[in-house]
Amino acid sequence: MNIRVDWRASVSLVGTVVKYLAVALLLPLATAVWYGDGLVTFGASILVAVALGTAMERLDADPDLGAREGFLMVGLTWLAVAVVGAVPYLIAGEGSVAVPTAALFESMSGFTTTGATVMADISFDTHSRALLLWRQQTQWLGGMGIVVLAVAILPELSVGGAQLMDAEAPGPGIEKLTPRIAETARVLWLVYLGFTVVEFFLLYGLHLAGYAPEMTFYNAVAHPLTTMPTGGFSPEARSIEAFSAVVQWVIIPFMVAAGTNFALFWHVLRGETSNLFGDSEFRTYAGAIGVVSAVGAALLFVGPNLVGQGNPFPVAGDLEASLRHATFQAVSIVTTTGYASMDFEVWSGPAQYVLVFAMFIGGSAGSTGGGIKIVRWLVIVKSIRRELFTTVHPEAVRPVRLGGRALDERALRGIYAFTLLYFALFLVGALLLAVDAARVGLDLAVIEAVTASAATLGNIGPGLGMVGPMGSYLDFPATSKLLMVGLMWVGRLEIIPVLVLLTSGYWRS
Repeated sequence: MNIRVDWRASVSLVGTVVKYLAVALLLPLATAVWYGDGLVTFGASILVAVALGTAMERLDADPDLGAREGFLMVGLTWLAVAVVGAVPYLIAGEGSVAVPTAALFESMSGFTTTGATVMADISFDTHSRALLLWRQQTQWLGGMGIVVLAVAILPELSVGGAQLMDAEAPGPGIEKLTPRIAETARVLWLVYLGFTVVEFFLLYGLHLAGYAPEMTFYNAVAHPLTTMPTGGFSPEARSIEAFSAVVQWVIIPFMVAAGTNFALFWHVLRGETSNLFGDSEFRTYAGAIGVVSAVGAALLFVGPNLVGQGNPFPVAGDLEASLRHATFQAVSIVTTTGYASMDFEVWSGPAQYVLVFAMFIGGSAGSTGGGIKIVRWLVIVKSIRRELFTTVHPEAVRPVRLGGRALDERALRGIYAFTLLYFALFLVGALLLAVDAARVGLDLAVIEAVTASAATLGNIGPGLGMVGPMGSYLDFPATSKLLMVGLMWVGRLEIIPVLVLLTSGYWRS
């Protein structure tokens, strides 16, 4: 069989990305120098990234990127950065992430913005500030997309950049905002950076004003790095529960923004606000958050009093607390951020089921959110309505429209196929996790297997039970951790680009 894919070109360009990952390691290196802890870890990690990236680059001195090479490059890039991103955990040798499987899990969870952790103890007593900052930074790098960032700053990727961004970017497609795709990539990253900076100033401003005593300079830097990519890693073991109510209210709109199509913000900055509020996907997204929040708040308000179950303040009967926690968790789960304002493990059953339902909604296309995505649900609902209409009126021709534009049947089939594959992978993942747990004698409840599969495939982070918001994935056997690494990888690339690599038609002549 003749192989039609120039794999050397793909691997060479992956090497370029890996080499430049060393630049990202400079921030934790500077943090290590400042705090006097972790200098060797990040110095050695930079050498590893440069050496490995340079060696891969030399496979092809003049790589030519075609359609097939683009798919391979995107898929391999996410695996390669996860592997290199695990190196600091291994060299540092701190806590439960100092073994290869756990380090790879934590790194893949970071870059894919999943936020699932295998850290047994999230504290500065166990881990250096530099290592925890690297953990946060991996999410920020992965949020808008490693390849989108590479297209924005590496001239060798300007040709074929649109194809690379389509293969990587969440959602059915990416809107070209400017004539040049590299410029579009830079616009998206600048909007992303702008939100991150604004959130930092607000959070640290609250600290300086006395409204957020725990939101130190370090925390004010760390949390925007994981809010905007809808990541959810926090240097605090109790996540956002560790902070005041005003901090929780401030973070909510930033999570909403992170789950919104970033192209819409570009239009808003140009004065075209009607593009945001007139967008059918955004309206549906806002409506879904509103409904989930309202139902959750009502259930918390009339539900059991949660004081004394790990929660210092009453929730039932307190309108502000019920509304805040329900809205925070609804936004966190719908956008797949994974933060927690309280341990929802102690919520009543119906309130937890609302969150499980929200796991399958997802953010907007072109956002940093994971999951199935609002736009796909919107198209599916419109398709069902069309089928019902044409059943009654068989002579009618009624295309499915989105934003006033008729979608072609190929795009519709792609959305149906993705949704079907998503649920198939979710169920297979849950089944394999349950079987693997039984193999090693791990007492894993059905809801834990189901939510662990949904949370890793959807890049959400927390589930229920032992993988709840205050728990971890540490107790899973190494084989299950590797399975979930695969689920996170496939989920971040939205399944199809990965499955394409597994077909013989992709490789053969």
